[in-house]
Amino acid sequence: MVTPLLEVRHLDVRFHLPGGVVNAVTDASFTLEPGHTLALVGESGSGKSVTALSVLQLLPYPLAGHGAASSIRFKGEELVGAPPATLLDVRGNKIAMIFQEPMTSLNPLHTIEKQIRETLVLHKGLSGNAARARALELLDMVGIPDAAKRLSAYPHELSGGQRQRVMIAMALANEPDILIADEPTTALDVTIQAQILKLLKDLQTQFGMALLLITHDLNIVRVMAEEVCVMTGGRIVEQGAAQAVFENPQHEYTRRLLAAQPKGRPDAGPTDAQEVVSGDNVKVHFPIRKGVLKRTVDHIRAVDGISLRLREGHTLGVVGESGSGKTTLALALLRLVGSKGSIVFRDRNVTDLRFKQLRPLRREMQIVFQDPYGSLSPRLSIGQIVGEGLDLHRLGTNSAEREAMVIDALREVGLDPDSRHRYPHEFSGGQRQRIAIARAMVLKPKLVVLDEPTSALDMSVQAQIVDLLRDLQKRHDLAYLFISHDLNVVRAMAHDILVMRHGQVVEQGPADEVFTQPREAYTRALMAAAFDLRADETGVVSR
Repeated sequence: MVTPLLEVRHLDVRFHLPGGVVNAVTDASFTLEPGHTLALVGESGSGKSVTALSVLQLLPYPLAGHGAASSIRFKGEELVGAPPATLLDVRGNKIAMIFQEPMTSLNPLHTIEKQIRETLVLHKGLSGNAARARALELLDMVGIPDAAKRLSAYPHELSGGQRQRVMIAMALANEPDILIADEPTTALDVTIQAQILKLLKDLQTQFGMALLLITHDLNIVRVMAEEVCVMTGGRIVEQGAAQAVFENPQHEYTRRLLAAQPKGRPDAGPTDAQEVVSGDNVKVHFPIRKGVLKRTVDHIRAVDGISLRLREGHTLGVVGESGSGKTTLALALLRLVGSKGSIVFRDRNVTDLRFKQLRPLRREMQIVFQDPYGSLSPRLSIGQIVGEGLDLHRLGTNSAEREAMVIDALREVGLDPDSRHRYPHEFSGGQRQRIAIARAMVLKPKLVVLDEPTSALDMSVQAQIVDLLRDLQKRHDLAYLFISHDLNVVRAMAHDILVMRHGQVVEQGPADEVFTQPREAYTRALMAAAFDLRADETGVVSR
């Protein structure tokens, strides 16, 4: 019998808060064997990350406490209540962790080299040229291009995928026995996700380490894990071999989680629908200025000659990697950034309209942003947030009529009208996104730009938001410009697809055609990464 690397038994985690005690994790037990991958799966608030932080004893003690029977053993050594010297030797050395958001995990004031060297100095005693050589070796290992030049870079100078690779390099610096990966691909494009997952698998094989994977994405679990623990409400409700759990789930919550992914296709839009917005040869170029006189030496071609058409009741899905120009294109169509070319909104050329001329049209073109918490003012109540546009556009004859319109909008998105007196921090992520949708819908728009509206949400909540958006579109003949890197969600929403790369259109056409018979290698690579296939950087796909 193989001796487990990690044994967690009867883990209880309680947070002692002013309002009382919160049981974050209750009676959780599992084991992790050498070289194996165990996935902790569940929705936000299920206790996954708290369980992982408990392994490294990184909870905010004494605010948090463990039950008397709680035990976490690493190679037989008890970590609960272990002395600081023992934990110092384990953390980052024998058990390492990759956090969800690398931009907030990396120090913005220190270079990449300094941050990698820190763990080498602490645990290995390396310094000078030896530490620099090891840092360079690690960056090469995780696939950072021009690694020698990147050593002097700061986190903000790297892409999201590169920052995540740096986090992995730091975690692997001391060749740990266990790597804890907390949602390591949540904020990444599908192609970068596939690369990071492949990298983790390759490094796991190379070093023979065990992987504790925390995620809400079941597609990742299918690819990565041998064992799975399903958590909800702080409890593990089902665990076992990943294949068995997926093929024959025993617990009702597991079945609901597996069924929660966005499904189906949008209803066919009306064939004789009026065109809402069109763009011809739209260009957005940002100047690069250098020298004392700040002369323009070149341009960043964020959008470089794109043409499109969008009709009532139809959804145009815009897909591509970060930096491809998706959001800039949407902002240009909404006349929120300057552009060249022709933009026609409801039979009116708006390309050269000034601010005051555009203002009457603004209520008919709305946007829902990716992060509802960041886009909702924490100082305003929900009623004030949703009703702000009514006041701005002078809709409704008096405050009572405007309040009635706010109530109708909240009901339409499935929220209790009494919630209008509460504030954004009192709501879950899915509820906040419904509030953002209500803010747009209260103005009765014709065009709604949806910029990654589901990327920060759990899968079950994603499915609810997709159903809501499809229902609203059918009810009001809305035109959606739907921006996303999640092709599963795009497939459930879009009638037509526009694939972007480096500011240009790579491919466009009916969604069914693009998904089933992509013509371009880049599109095939996106599809491969999204639907559990494998693709190299040139677009060559294999199963």
